[in-house]
Amino acid sequence: MQNLLRRKKTLVLVLVLVLVLVLVLRERAQPNIKIGVLHSLTGTMATSETPLVDAVRLAVEEANQSGGVDGAQIEMIVTDCRSDPAYCAQQAEKLITQDKVQVLFGCWTSACRKAVKPVVERHHHLLFYPVQYEGLEQSPDIIYTGAAPNQQIIPMVSWALQQRGKRAYLIGSDYVYPRTANQIVKKLLTAQRGQLVAERYVPLGEQSLDAVAREIAAQRPDFVVNTLNGDSNLYFFRALQQAGIRAGDIPVFSTSIAEAELAAIGPERVAGHYAAWNYFQSVQSDGNRDFIERFRSRFGRQRVLDDPMEAAYIGVKLWVSALRSAGTMDMATVKSALAQQTLAAPEGIVAVDADTLHLWKPVRIGRARADGQFEIVWQSGRSIAPAPFPFFIPRAGQAAMVAGAR
Repeated sequence: MQNLLRRKKTLVLVLVLVLVLVLVLRERAQPNIKIGVLHSLTGTMATSETPLVDAVRLAVEEANQSGGVDGAQIEMIVTDCRSDPAYCAQQAEKLITQDKVQVLFGCWTSACRKAVKPVVERHHHLLFYPVQYEGLEQSPDIIYTGAAPNQQIIPMVSWALQQRGKRAYLIGSDYVYPRTANQIVKKLLTAQRGQLVAERYVPLGEQSLDAVAREIAAQRPDFVVNTLNGDSNLYFFRALQQAGIRAGDIPVFSTSIAEAELAAIGPERVAGHYAAWNYFQSVQSDGNRDFIERFRSRFGRQRVLDDPMEAAYIGVKLWVSALRSAGTMDMATVKSALAQQTLAAPEGIVAVDADTLHLWKPVRIGRARADGQFEIVWQSGRSIAPAPFPFFIPRAGQAAMVAGAR
C-alpha cells in the first residue's frame, strides 16, 4: 500500500513538473516576427505582382520549417496596393506604425517605390524591392534585389544594336521608369551610333495601342524597346499582331515581360520577341530545378516562375540569413549583416553590394517561345557588379534625368 502511494505521489510530482515546464516554455516562446508584403492584387499591375506574394510565401514557409529565427515564426501581413502608389505609401505607413512589421517586401513600379521610399526612410525601416528599375537611386533603407540598368536594359539594347541594327523605336508607359530608362537608352544609341526612330508614351493601363502599332509598321525600325508595364502589354502585342508585325522582321525587346506576362498575354503572340532578365525559368541548374519543384509542389503544377518572383524569393532568403547571423532584431545590426550576405540563388550566385545595397547578379537575354518559356540567347556567364549610376552619364545629368521623369 505504501509503495502504491509513493508511486502515485511520484506520478503527481512528474505531472506537476511537466505542467510547469510547459508553462515556462510557453512564456519563453518568441512572438511571431511580422513582415509586411506590399503588392498590387487588383488594378493594372495585378497580373505582374500577384505571383510575387506566393514567392514571398514560399520563402517564409521554408524559413519557418527550418526553425524560423531563433525559434520565432515569421508571419506575413499582405496588403493590396491596388496599383496606386499613394495608397501603397499609406499602407506602408500603417504596416510600420500600427502592425509593427520588422521589414517590408514589395512594390513593382518605380512610381510605387518612390512613393514608399520616404515612408521607409522617415522611420529608418527596411524595404526589399524585387524588380528591375531605372537606377539613379540608392537608399540606406532599401535592398534592391532586381536589376540595375547595367544588369538589364543597357546590355539588352547593346545586344540589339549589334544583332538587329541601328534604328530603334521606344514605347513605354508614362511614368518615371520608362522615361528615365529611355533617357539612358538614348545616351546608349548616341554612343553606339544608333538612331532614334520615335519615342512614344501612353498612360499606365492604356488599352488603345493600335496607332502605335501602325506607326511601327510604317517606320519599320530595326527593333522596338518596350518599357510598357502592366496589362498594357497585352493590348500592345495584340495591336502588333493585327498590324501584321512579325518578330522576325521587327523584334520587340521588353523590360517588363516575363513568364507570368507571357501566360497572360498568350505566348503565341509574343513568340520570337525578346526580354532581358537575370533569371528565366529555363535556367539549367540543379538549384533552379529544385526551386521550380518546390514552388509547384506548393502552388500548383501549372504555375510558371519569373525573374521578379525569384527576386522576391531571394529577398526573404537574404533577410532571414542576415537575422540569423545578426542574432538580434536591432535594425542597424541587421542592415550591417545584410551588407555581407551572399546566396546561391536559382539565378546563380548573388551578393549584396555593401556600397549600393543592390545585388551582384548574372544577366541574360531570352527569346520568347510559343510554349511560354524563354530560350536564353545570351548570358553574362558571371555575376555583374551593380551600377545604379551609369558611368557614361555625368552626375549632374543624372539628377536632371530623374527630375524630368517625375
